[in-house]
Amino acid sequence: MSRPALAVSIAAILASTVGVLVSSNAADDKKAAAPRPALTVTTAKPEQSRLPLSFAANGNVAAWQEAVIGSESNGLRLQEVKVNVGDVVKKGEVLAVFDSAPVEADVAQAKAALQEAEANASAARADAKRARALQSSGALSEQQITQYMTTERTAAARVASAKATLAQQQLRLKYTKVVAPDAGVISARNATVGAVAGVGAEMFRMIRQGRLEWRAEVTAAELPRVKPGQKAVVQAAGGTKVQGRVRTVAPTVDAQSRVALVYVDLPPALSANAPLKAGMFASGQFALGESPALTVPQQAVAVRDGFAYVFRLNADGRVSQLKVTTGRRLGDRVEVTDGLPADALVVTSGAGFLNDGDLVRNVPTLAAR
Repeated sequence: MSRPALAVSIAAILASTVGVLVSSNAADDKKAAAPRPALTVTTAKPEQSRLPLSFAANGNVAAWQEAVIGSESNGLRLQEVKVNVGDVVKKGEVLAVFDSAPVEADVAQAKAALQEAEANASAARADAKRARALQSSGALSEQQITQYMTTERTAAARVASAKATLAQQQLRLKYTKVVAPDAGVISARNATVGAVAGVGAEMFRMIRQGRLEWRAEVTAAELPRVKPGQKAVVQAAGGTKVQGRVRTVAPTVDAQSRVALVYVDLPPALSANAPLKAGMFASGQFALGESPALTVPQQAVAVRDGFAYVFRLNADGRVSQLKVTTGRRLGDRVEVTDGLPADALVVTSGAGFLNDGDLVRNVPTLAAR
C-alpha cells in the first residue's frame, strides 16, 4: 500500500473512533440529566365504606341493685360467718349463724305453754257442753251457764295466744340463720364472730345477681340520640371492652352540670377477674347505626404539625400533598371527611417519607411487598 492510501485509512479509523466516543458521551449526559424517583411507592383509590356512627361518654360503674343484709335477732351472739367479700352466693344460702341455744329454750317453753292451754281449753269445752245440755232442765242457773261458756271462750283465746307465742319463738329460731335474699356477690362484710348484733345491724352487702350498670353522663345535646335498647361498648381501665345495652335514660338533667345519666346494663360480674367492678370510672361508646364514608388505608395518612395529609399521585409521576380532615376509624381504614377527591390516586406506602412535588415510582402492591 502506498503512503497516501495508508494515511487516508488511518484518518478514517480515527474519525470513526471519535464519532463513537462523542455519541457515547452524549447518551451518558442525557441519562444523567433525567430526574430519578425519590421513592418507590404503592397507591390505591379511596373506597366508599359504611362505618358505624357513635359518640363517646364517661361515667361510673355501679351495682344494678345492692342489697343490705342485716340482723333480725336481738341479743344473740354471732357464732359463725360462712361467707366473705367476693363470694358468689345463691338465694337462700346461709351466710351467718347466731347462737340458737337461748331461742331453742324459749321455743320449748312456748310449746309447753301451748299444751297447757290446749288442756285447759279441752276441759272448758267439756264443761260448757254439759252446761248447754242442762240449760233447759233448770238444774243450773243462767249465771252458772254463762260462766261455763265464758270460761270456754277464755280457754280458746289462751290457746290462740300460746300458738302465737310459739310462732314468734319459732320465727326467732329461724332468724338465727342469716340467709341470702337473692343470688349475687358479697360486696361488703361487717359481721364479726362473737359480736352481739342488734336488730337491723348491717352484716353484709350484696350485689344482686352480680349485675352491674354503667351510669354514663350524657350532655343534653346528645341525649335525644340515645334510646333504650341501643348497644354500648364500655372500656375498662385495662383496655378490655365490654358490650352493654341501654336500659333506661334518666328523666331529668342535672341543673348544675347539664348532663343526664344513661343506665347501661352490663354482663353479670360473678368472677373475681371480671374487667369491670362497681365503683370504677369508665369510658364508652354508644352505637347509633351506620353511615357511608370515604376511607383510605391508615398508612396513607401522614400527620405533620398536628394536621393530617395524604399524597395524591399525579399523571407526571409527582405527588401533591393534600391537607385532609379525618373522622372515624375502623380497623386499618380511616374516614376522610374533607380535602380529598373521590377519584384521586393516593400513596399508601411510604407517605411518611414524601414531600410535596417529589417524583416517585409507582409499583403494584404485590411487587412492593
